Amino acid sequence: MTHPWRAIEGGITAPAGFQAAGITAGLKASGRSDLALLLAPAGAVCGGSFTTNRVRAACVDLCAERLEASGGKAQAVLINSGQANACTGDLGLIDSHRATQAVADQLGLSQDEVLICSTGVIGVPIPMDTLLAGVAPLVSALGSSPQAAAAAADAILTTDLLDKQVALEAELGGRTVRIGGMAKGSGMIHPDMATMLGFFSCDAVVPADVWQAMVRRAVQRSFNSITVDGDTSTNDTVLAYAAGEPLATEHHNALEQGLTTAMQQLARAIARDGEGATLLLEVQVEGAADEAAAQAIARTVCGSSLVKTAVHGRDPNWGRIVAAAGRAGVPMDPDAVALWLGEHQLMAAGQPLAFDRAAASAYMRERAASTYLLDDTVVIRLVVGQGPGTATAWGCDLSDQYVRINADYTT
Repeated sequence: MTHPWRAIEGGITAPAGFQAAGITAGLKASGRSDLALLLAPAGAVCGGSFTTNRVRAACVDLCAERLEASGGKAQAVLINSGQANACTGDLGLIDSHRATQAVADQLGLSQDEVLICSTGVIGVPIPMDTLLAGVAPLVSALGSSPQAAAAAADAILTTDLLDKQVALEAELGGRTVRIGGMAKGSGMIHPDMATMLGFFSCDAVVPADVWQAMVRRAVQRSFNSITVDGDTSTNDTVLAYAAGEPLATEHHNALEQGLTTAMQQLARAIARDGEGATLLLEVQVEGAADEAAAQAIARTVCGSSLVKTAVHGRDPNWGRIVAAAGRAGVPMDPDAVALWLGEHQLMAAGQPLAFDRAAASAYMRERAASTYLLDDTVVIRLVVGQGPGTATAWGCDLSDQYVRINADYTT
């Protein structure tokens, strides 16, 4: 089927009726913008996906509990950056309640209709006097323009080098449907749901349970298919809002395709923006027993420190790739393995092939010399058997800059 979705401008506010804002409230010592708000139209449904880390920030539990209690109904989300507000005891939950109540009061909503996400240093509570003083200016800044979307996307960043936005549209059921999104993430990226924050908007509505299932599957094929450093955060959250005219059932598959595409674009951008990274790594796996097995192999290869450092050194050391695949914990046939690095085939039927090592190294070096436009991708293709399972995962190389960034993170 022809892909009906096309890229447009506008980010999170591209869908009709959605508003966003981002301001500098003073939460960060750096003086960068640090407080964002997304507001959906009345009657919106919201699907969520949250970290499985047992050490969770109070805002994660608050979001999950409110969505469950409401049957997937929510209209706004407040996002602060600078403080994760995780591992802060009872104060974390108290402050999350105070913040959402302040936003609800300003917007004329019930507190239960407002969600909250935080990102920053673990163990650091939010300076609440500063945040609360910023709520009224934040609400006043709400708008539907691309500039409002960009301001919100910038305000949620921490160590990211660039903001991450997406907007798509398609003709479904005789009308234009749009999906928008924004995300942040650069370090602590190894999803088990999604190690980052991601927010999405859509101006077509489907039943809340159907939307939640779409969100879950799209997350699995996007944010749960990226890795930077193997660390899963305490605050990981994806929230996707849908509001507007109902969409007929026959268009649900196309809507999910668009949601998955939007999430994958932002997931790739997060992997490419990995702390200290110089290129994007894409691992395509074919021939596994099923999609889950293929994804496990792809993620394991992407997450291997030995593979990541070899790619950074532009070393076509294929032994590291197959060794990583073999420890993924799923069945595979070593005698069926075929392996490509870009256009260079390195293995066939489980046996090594003669290849031009200098050319394979140059392939990676050329990608690292590219730009942030996602044309800097090193592609590894791995066939592990004759099964129907396929999956793709994304990561990045591992450089000495990753150590430098994280060694000095709180100093």
